[in-house]
Amino acid sequence: MATQSKALNLRGIDYPLLLTVAGLVVIGLIMVYSASFGLDMAQLGKPTTYFLVRQVQWVALGTVALIAMALIDYKIWEQWAVPILVVALVTLAGLLFLRAGEDRAQRWVMGNSIQPSEIVKLAVVIYIAAWLASKGERIRQLTYGMVPFAILLGLVTGLIVLQPNFSTAFLIVWTAVAMLFVAGADITQLLIGGVVGGVSLAVLIRTSEYRWNRVVAFFTNPLRDPLGRGYQTVRAIFALQTGGPTGVGLGGSVQKMGYLYAPHTDAIFAVIGEELGLVGALFIIALYGVLAYRGLRIARRCRNPFGALLATGITSWLVFQATVHIAVVTATVPFTGITLPFISFGGSSLVACMAAVGVLLSISRNTTGRRAQ
Repeated sequence: MATQSKALNLRGIDYPLLLTVAGLVVIGLIMVYSASFGLDMAQLGKPTTYFLVRQVQWVALGTVALIAMALIDYKIWEQWAVPILVVALVTLAGLLFLRAGEDRAQRWVMGNSIQPSEIVKLAVVIYIAAWLASKGERIRQLTYGMVPFAILLGLVTGLIVLQPNFSTAFLIVWTAVAMLFVAGADITQLLIGGVVGGVSLAVLIRTSEYRWNRVVAFFTNPLRDPLGRGYQTVRAIFALQTGGPTGVGLGGSVQKMGYLYAPHTDAIFAVIGEELGLVGALFIIALYGVLAYRGLRIARRCRNPFGALLATGITSWLVFQATVHIAVVTATVPFTGITLPFISFGGSSLVACMAAVGVLLSISRNTTGRRAQ
């Protein structure tokens, strides 16, 4: 009875974080319907509400995942970190043996329903948090900290790049580096890692034609090739410009009507900017700012090293992903396909993100006080 009472005790739940995520999810449902309404659903043989209904179903599943993860004591994940990572690696390796269609990468299972790399993000964050917490001060030793850390990270991201899914691999690297920094890594280690990582990044970009074309398009004027390399960038910027301060109105986007590629997923922030304007876009950004603040607050207040690193990793992942998506749409970084957390259409991403928030809520629920300074 005591255990059951503790499990059902909701004292300490971070309600501002929960309300923020709920707001993002609701906005996401509205914008998924609005952004997908312009797609030629008749040609696809689907009703106009197809993507909305699918997203509602994923929200329901994500809500269950969030509640379950919030009620489970987060410390249990430290004990299961190794098996979780092994399952994640086996899943990624298994994708390489699946025959992908000619027009898509080897990153999906069950048709286009589930993208394992989205769930792998949480698995990797859990393992890295457990690994870093177990090292303590020894993380500052090069051969004990950076070298095995780099090998581990290279194995995971290598399997993801081979799908290929470069954007997810890039996101995992930055999340892991943030966790390593918070864990107390020496600045020399970070500099060495930055050099090695930079060289690896350059090689991966130069040896891939489509990645190289995106970088070239970014560093050249996209208007010079508006129907080629610069097409998506030009359309996204035009959508934001058309929106102006207050937008053209919900449902009024023109760019989603067959001009923007994947307006309900990779380019949904452009549709937000066009329909809700600068005010709406800034409101979305402010919500992610609240998420970042509440997540890092949970990390700072947690006395358990594993819990603090886990909260840092989850918060970094969600905020970095939102930042990259917005940066791509605003032409701040080269184009890459990445969803906007809680808002873009995509079941795997939505469920993984909501489950991760559930872990954050579990950490806040099981935090008894501030961590010693």
